[in-house]
Amino acid sequence: MRTAITDMFGIKHPIIQGGMHYVGFAELAAAVSNAGGLGIITGLTQRTPELLAKEIAKCQDMTDQPFGVNLTFLPAFTTPPYPEYIAAIRDGGIKIVETAGRSPEQYMPALKAAGIKVIHKCTSVRHSLKAERIGCDAVSVDGFECGGHPGEDDVPNMILLPRAADELKIPFVASGGMADARSLVAALAMGASGMNMGTRFIATKEAPVHDNVKQALVKATELDTRLIMRALRNTERVLDNAAVERLLEVEREKGASLKIADIHDVVAGVYPKVMIDGDMDAGAWSCGMVAGLIHDIPTVKELIDRIMEEAERLIRQRLLGFLDAPEQAALVA
Repeated sequence: MRTAITDMFGIKHPIIQGGMHYVGFAELAAAVSNAGGLGIITGLTQRTPELLAKEIAKCQDMTDQPFGVNLTFLPAFTTPPYPEYIAAIRDGGIKIVETAGRSPEQYMPALKAAGIKVIHKCTSVRHSLKAERIGCDAVSVDGFECGGHPGEDDVPNMILLPRAADELKIPFVASGGMADARSLVAALAMGASGMNMGTRFIATKEAPVHDNVKQALVKATELDTRLIMRALRNTERVLDNAAVERLLEVEREKGASLKIADIHDVVAGVYPKVMIDGDMDAGAWSCGMVAGLIHDIPTVKELIDRIMEEAERLIRQRLLGFLDAPEQAALVA
């Protein structure tokens, strides 16, 4: 399948693996790229730029296909040395960067000077247009269904994607709620040039996370996520667990006076405990509503091949069938 995104990034299939904390290691990124998608290493999971450089080199040993690096600009307890991370990305020969969180505007000159194509993750049309204005090559449009930070507008993809198509001149991919061939075909129908999957890729054999995490996603339904930190205007969608319920109780008690310090222990330093140790009640961790569509743990190649084969069947048989069916012809006559 050829789209503006496959052409831009030199990939076979219009499927991108989004950056995910303590998930986007070389093993998963290489598996996605080898299967024809675009794998992404999560830059800030690596504690230093030097460690990121090593992870990039490791991934290059595992695949000869294009892959990228995610660099997220979010409010943090300590500000990462972003220029040094960008230098590691540049020196590693990476030509694709997924940015997220705050605007990457101040870092665009350095990224562009290195010949890097930038796809910025946005949760609104206005932010997507800003990304276009500052020189981003593409946008990942993130609907309210997504895991992680869905923004503050609460607009789902059935509205957000067509609105983005109406306004944007650069290509975009759909993110949030993406899990299978139906997701891809729907995204293409609404104007996207591909899709970005996060949560779905966690439930694959190559995802370097504890099996408890994968089993939790298979078990979960679309009703098992919660929104936290709304009062801080830093909303995050997470999988429900005992720690999240305690956090929500604190939020209810504090109301508008909530401070990040009130919930620090439940949101900071959680990912190693969950993703590596498999402690599912350690704290809040990002998960999309798409968990309700996850029923198995295939290899990355099995997942991507299945998506592309089923997408072709949906387009060629089901959708074209609506136009070619004798019943339709009779109705027209």
